Amino acid sequence: MLQALQGLKRGRAVIPRAAEIFSRVVSTSAPAEVAKVNASASKPALMREFQVYRWDPDNGTEKPTYKSYNIDINSCGPMMLDVLFKIKDEQESGLAFRRSCREGICGSCAMNIDGRNGLACLTKVERDPNTVSKVAPLPHMFVVKDLVVDMSNFYAQYKSIQPFLKKKEASKIDGKEYHQTKEDRTKLDGLYECILCACCSTACPSYWWNEDKYLGPAVLLQAYRWIVDSRDDFTQERIKQLDDAYKLYRCHTIMNCAKVCPKGLNPGKAIQKIKQSTHGGVPI
Repeated sequence: MLQALQGLKRGRAVIPRAAEIFSRVVSTSAPAEVAKVNASASKPALMREFQVYRWDPDNGTEKPTYKSYNIDINSCGPMMLDVLFKIKDEQESGLAFRRSCREGICGSCAMNIDGRNGLACLTKVERDPNTVSKVAPLPHMFVVKDLVVDMSNFYAQYKSIQPFLKKKEASKIDGKEYHQTKEDRTKLDGLYECILCACCSTACPSYWWNEDKYLGPAVLLQAYRWIVDSRDDFTQERIKQLDDAYKLYRCHTIMNCAKVCPKGLNPGKAIQKIKQSTHGGVPI
């Protein structure tokens, strides 16, 4: 293939040669792909029941309910999101749920699966046909429809902490870049990876009771990320803004947040660091 590309640069007629190479690659890999498809198709059906939370605001007289769907889990992918796609494609086209990357990066498909908050794209389906899975929206959130919840308050709280680099003067290097040492950069590990899926906040009883005042684990984790960033010039102002009986101190270290985080982060630890910083006046 490299020779074909080099030939194109020299203006030589090498298209047939390139086509020959491409054909050889396809013909070599095709049997393997066909074998995979045939192997999947030959698996016996493995039926399993899934109870999915359903509520449509357009049907004002109907109350929220769980609806059962029997799915052959051998005919779809291994994750809960694959099951939801199969239900939507084959049985319930009106089923509403958020999704995007399917790789645990965007946080869109956060929901409550078998009593635990998580990402549907990262949650493996239980293979035991004698068990039943329950899928519900994130707890204690206003439901828009089915598994879709209203994230407006969550994002407003995130906006309130000003989640961006704040400087008092332009960079002395080139007016654009702000350097930091490797040691300072390491302090951000375990913080910047947050994808704002809200699994932690909606698993927190303190957030359930005071979601209008308490910022919650996810937002406070993000706040600490900017507090400890050596490039930011508003550290003291950020700490002072959070020093509040509700914004920060509603955290009672229940630690549900760390248990459910799909990225393995520990918001409770970050919140404790902020509390310590409010007393000392400097980030811990």
